[in-house]
Amino acid sequence: MYKKTAIAMSAAALSGVASAQSSVTLYGVIDTGMIYVKNMSGDKNLFGMKQGTMGNRWGLRGEEDLGGGLKAAFVLENGFNSATGVLNQGGREFGRQAFVSLSSNQYGAIRLGRQYDPVVATVQALTADIFIASTAGTPGDVDNYDNSLRVSNAVKYVSPVYGGFQLEALYAFGNNPGATGQGQAWGSAVSYKGGPLAAAVGYFYTNNPSTGRTATAASNWGSTSASDSIFNSPVNNGYASAHSIGIFRAAAQYTVGPFVIGGSYSNAQYKPDGFSAFQSKEQYNVGSGYVTYWINPVWRVSAGYTFMQASGDTSARYNEVGVGTDYLFSKRTDVYLLGSYQRAAGTQATYNSSGQRVLQAAQASIGAYTYAGTNHQALIQVGLRHRF
Repeated sequence: MYKKTAIAMSAAALSGVASAQSSVTLYGVIDTGMIYVKNMSGDKNLFGMKQGTMGNRWGLRGEEDLGGGLKAAFVLENGFNSATGVLNQGGREFGRQAFVSLSSNQYGAIRLGRQYDPVVATVQALTADIFIASTAGTPGDVDNYDNSLRVSNAVKYVSPVYGGFQLEALYAFGNNPGATGQGQAWGSAVSYKGGPLAAAVGYFYTNNPSTGRTATAASNWGSTSASDSIFNSPVNNGYASAHSIGIFRAAAQYTVGPFVIGGSYSNAQYKPDGFSAFQSKEQYNVGSGYVTYWINPVWRVSAGYTFMQASGDTSARYNEVGVGTDYLFSKRTDVYLLGSYQRAAGTQATYNSSGQRVLQAAQASIGAYTYAGTNHQALIQVGLRHRF
């Protein structure tokens, strides 16, 4: 009797497994172009090839329907430089995303692993970054506008959509023995979409995994902390010894006919402690606006403006304008032309060749990847992009 019952239960279980619906999808973006930069690392000009603005990637996305509105899923996403073939995100195999999730139609989703923080996941999609990328973004990407950092060791909750609203919340472990909160990160955001209006607001916090920091041994951001390093340019690398970083961001977008109009605001604060190489909080207030016009269903033009004010430890101002046009050959393939100009004034902190922290005249830095060495910089880029 027991044997027959066990066989029947096993058959029922196998039948359930066999009926479960599952799928795995390969996807990606390859984006490469030619770039001209006036004032690159001083008074030098650059003309050459560069990976594109959208972020080259390939990934695997899998999903299994467990029944009753419950699904299991995973994402493994690799980032690479299409001009050289080198891995991005510090050489990680799946540096863009790597997580597993369990979701319910009624209660939302829990995701475990390396992923976007809630602010990037909700606010970034409403900024000019979608249309003209970092050519109208935050100088030096000090507020993670251009997604310089992602978060490892993270637990994220994503709610269902209620009346157009959706909540995301994240906590990431520092994984430091004996110091649970050291190197941790957390954040949350709320987004709304209804008709032609979309809006989002959120806050992200992370702290330094290192103790005993000095002016010449800044930190281990990105190596032992939950958060990657955000110190990619002279605009903010003088604050790599910060105890913590807090970023507030908000954005809204409105679509009317062929126009898309948007604006955003952010406040990024770099706070010191007794081990930091600076003693006064440094903060960056950033405001930006943009407009996109669809000339026809396959051709659009865009323009944006960004102003950033640094205050606290130093004082600097940055003005930046960006323009772009994008032509779609198909849903998968497009060609684009981008241009940007930035001017900086005031002072900023950085490290010299001897590893000492010094104050210097503010340098322009379009996005987080081009360093002027002077107070102004111009950029032109043409690229070809294919999605699969």
